[in-house]
Amino acid sequence: MTTTFTNARLINPETGTDEIGSLTIEGGLITGVNEGDAGDVIDCGGKCLAPGIVDIGVKIGEPGERHKESFRTAGLAAAAGGVTTMVIRPDTTPAVDTPETLSFVTRRAGQVTPVNVHSMGALTKGREGREMVEMGFMLDAGAIAFTDCDHVVTDNKVYSRAMTYARSLRALIIGHPQDPQLSKGAAVTSGKFASLRGLPAVSPQAERMGLERDLVLAEMTGVAYHADSLSTAKSLPALERAKAAGVDVSAGVNIHHLTLNELDVGDYRTFFKVKPPLRSEDDRLAMVEAVASGLIDIISSMHTPQDEESKRLPFEEAASGAVALETLLPAAMRLVHAGLVDLPTLWRALSLNPARRFNLPGGELTVGAPADLVLFDPDAPFLLDRFKLNSKSKNTPFDGARMEGKVLGTWVAGERVFGGDDA
Repeated sequence: MTTTFTNARLINPETGTDEIGSLTIEGGLITGVNEGDAGDVIDCGGKCLAPGIVDIGVKIGEPGERHKESFRTAGLAAAAGGVTTMVIRPDTTPAVDTPETLSFVTRRAGQVTPVNVHSMGALTKGREGREMVEMGFMLDAGAIAFTDCDHVVTDNKVYSRAMTYARSLRALIIGHPQDPQLSKGAAVTSGKFASLRGLPAVSPQAERMGLERDLVLAEMTGVAYHADSLSTAKSLPALERAKAAGVDVSAGVNIHHLTLNELDVGDYRTFFKVKPPLRSEDDRLAMVEAVASGLIDIISSMHTPQDEESKRLPFEEAASGAVALETLLPAAMRLVHAGLVDLPTLWRALSLNPARRFNLPGGELTVGAPADLVLFDPDAPFLLDRFKLNSKSKNTPFDGARMEGKVLGTWVAGERVFGGDDA
């Protein structure tokens, strides 16, 4: 079936353009741009039409923690948030460290999830940092990258060998830069605020130390490396030097570190406890500038569902993480409304760059690209109610916040997976 979106504000991150036009899709692909009306016509009313968000680092509770998030609920949340592709993490129970576990995850996702799902595999068995997984078999089973998530590999020999092997397979390694000894037990970033609250803290230098180590090993082995969640200004010079030296490195930041700062923790509000911990306002602004300049390549939700029992604890004991599949787009609109980035630049980090870094289709509004699309109103105001989120867990720091930016429709391979009959 042919469908044409007319009177749409086309957000094209590849060309950097934001202009009124039309888009035609057929057979799950984009078949025309500004080529007139054909088939069913959807009048977008001047609202924004962009490539669907490619969200990396999404945590799903299956297997092992289905009470926190299932593939079905995560898929519904993704569709409602304009996310057309989820790249999910392997830090499940058990970890996704064998082809058999990966096959279960892939099969389960395909059965109940309306959006595209790709899985990363663990880098070492059990994410214990001692013995690398069978990467070749994992790649054959569908793994698109390898990471131990927040379990940092501390043995440099093990890590360098895994990187060398990954390079021979042309596999991507994802790191979570931090010094694990300094970061152990920390709940917030060190400074006056942490001292006044009496909370265990970690210096921003711990992230820089972890990143410097990872970049040296990446340069030594020649592996393709991605730092998944940078959050401090002190990390940026090392990243810039590595890119200038030709190291195959990219970096990401999660949406909470672009829109919140350490003061939001307030009176021990555990929904604001994330990993890495929220940083200073200067760090937040530095991250935003790095996204605008292209130094930081990718913005992700770092969707981490936690149940009520995990969050309703003293701050230092509460679990880290926040759900963000549905809040990613409206939270990102804060950067646009503040005049810090424009929509094509934002979508470069939300869609185009992650698709290219992970060798996935999508992120483009060009003929032949997948018809994975999101139609949204960037200015529509609303009051966020966490109990209306599709995610099984409701741990969002934006509960009760006034936000702007509503998803009106989401399409995956040309099929509408969210939104009503009228745009």
